[in-house]
Amino acid sequence: MTLDKLETGKKATVVSLPKGGNIRRRLLDIGIFPGAEITAKGKAPFGGPAIFDIGTVVALRTEDAANIVCKL
Repeated sequence: MTLDKLETGKKATVVSLPKGGNIRRRLLDIGIFPGAEITAKGKAPFGGPAIFDIGTVVALRTEDAANIVCKL
């Protein structure tokens, strides 16, 4: 499953990130890495960013969250 499909209030573990590129570096810099636990907190209306808790609250664009593979 990808992170953009995680329902609000559910917790998942990150399995993999996009290969290479600036988005991978950005995700690692904010604390999203394979093995990290992440909880979906909500989504902005009309396809806006999704809000996640990784020990701190972060917002990710839907297209970025769609590239993060996770498991429940």
